[in-house]
Amino acid sequence: MKAAVSWWDLAESTQTIDSLRHYLREEGVQPWERVHGMRLKFWISDRETNRWGAVMLWDATADLTAPLPPNRATELIGYPPTVRMMTEVEAIVEGLHAGPSDDRGLAFGPVRNPS
Repeated sequence: MKAAVSWWDLAESTQTIDSLRHYLREEGVQPWERVHGMRLKFWISDRETNRWGAVMLWDATADLTAPLPPNRATELIGYPPTVRMMTEVEAIVEGLHAGPSDDRGLAFGPVRNPS
């Protein structure tokens, strides 16, 4: 299994965490729902450092050269990720929880006006 991490420093972009949340809510998540071999994708942000990114978990048998949905984050932000890395996954564990979550993340929570 592999994990891919893409992380942008938004200092040089006109995009903000709020505007990128709006993008996720409106169009950003759906294209990734049917990517073969991708087990999980989640988007991350850090207001303190003004960073935005995504983490993807890939099955060991996934064809990592297969076409993916367009990288709209790069288009919107205006430049490629500040950090991009692919790593081996050493172990996975899922903690005790109540089953499927209704919590889909901040992008799908109460709407704030994009800055």
